Amino acid sequence: MSAPPAAAPTAVAALESELVELLGEKNVSSELRVRERASVDGSRMSPIIAEQLPLGVADLVAFPTTAEEIGLAVAAAVRHGVGVTPRGKGTGNYGQAIPMPGGLVLDVSRARAVVEVGEGWVTAEAGAPMVALERAAHATGQQLWMYPSTAQSSIGGFLAGGSGGTGSIAHGANHMGFVQALDVVHATGSAELVHVEDAEADLYVHNYGTAGVIARATVRLEPLQEWRGVYASFPDAASAFSVVRPLGRLDPLPRLASADGPVITAALPEDQAFVPGRASLRVIADLATVEEVTAIVEAAGGRVEDVREGAQTALTISMLSYNHPIEWLQKSAPGVYFHLEVGGDALVDRLGEVEAVFEGGLLHIEAGHTTPIGMLAGVYQSPEQVYAGIAALGELGVGVHDPHQWNVDFQLARTVEVARRTDPDGLLNPGKLNPDYAGPTKGAIIR
Repeated sequence: MSAPPAAAPTAVAALESELVELLGEKNVSSELRVRERASVDGSRMSPIIAEQLPLGVADLVAFPTTAEEIGLAVAAAVRHGVGVTPRGKGTGNYGQAIPMPGGLVLDVSRARAVVEVGEGWVTAEAGAPMVALERAAHATGQQLWMYPSTAQSSIGGFLAGGSGGTGSIAHGANHMGFVQALDVVHATGSAELVHVEDAEADLYVHNYGTAGVIARATVRLEPLQEWRGVYASFPDAASAFSVVRPLGRLDPLPRLASADGPVITAALPEDQAFVPGRASLRVIADLATVEEVTAIVEAAGGRVEDVREGAQTALTISMLSYNHPIEWLQKSAPGVYFHLEVGGDALVDRLGEVEAVFEGGLLHIEAGHTTPIGMLAGVYQSPEQVYAGIAALGELGVGVHDPHQWNVDFQLARTVEVARRTDPDGLLNPGKLNPDYAGPTKGAIIR
């Protein structure tokens, strides 16, 4: 996938002058260090993408402070013919937030107001951290349906680039049903915030801002539950992983259940609940199920190391889920490991075969909405090795999502059709919506 052409320097300069008038001098920058910082995301977790860096550097960075200013900035860029790459906190994507042709990076992290909390919903501007939404919900006796493993991520970034997280056991991933309404900006030259709801709002989810830039979001809440963090240890990965499915069938459901074998556990931040040489299980469990969780753990040969309470406990456990354990593993052995997102019952039933697909294979596992999901790490050799492994995993019945590319890969055809209307000149996150892309992934993650 080649990058689209860069904007003319005269157009960028004219845009900078207009944005300074619209947003104020402090909220616009063409300084190199600011542009470089705004042009990176989580790509270094992917050795395939890291080998290609830098993929692009912004010509200009804007920091709108309200949803309306997001609209003004997008409209100005479109009028000048400058591409717009929207950015939240840059915490979770691998290439999708990099401005491949340069242009404008629209950093929404200063538009962070939590606008209103109602019965079953909360509205916030695109840059509001998910943890701020959760705290606002707690103050009214409610909680978010879900939030990402990095709870400081912005709501706009999570909806545009994320796929699931804490709460996905109950509600599934890809935000379907989570989003009640969005105010989005189209690349038509108008600063209008277009209000969309329910199924129409879903058209703008998980496509990296290529169909429209999210300026404000309303997402669903549910009644607050009393949670406990249960930490357990097991003699090996197989016994720890064996409890993930029964935990995912508890009533009430846990908010999160994650497990790692001894090698990955040893790479995690030091904690007295992580016992040297043993596998680890962390569960955000409803208080009413703690005894049942303990019984499930002990029946599988494990033992509960600690039970903790408080909102910070849930956030800590969340930060040790999804790709975070693999990131800690990569830090423990720089330049060694890559990973794939995987799913299916084979992760438990054929654990040895799954890990053997790659040299040094190690699996992190989560309880999923319908079946176990996880991250499979292996020693990196080449892109061809990764793609051959994806095919081998498919033969084992493992669903795979390939994070080592930056093209929209969720509802691609649908997004292309929407963008023909909402972004006729291809200025929204250029380079990320190639309709002819056919990646190596052989299966989809089953949630």
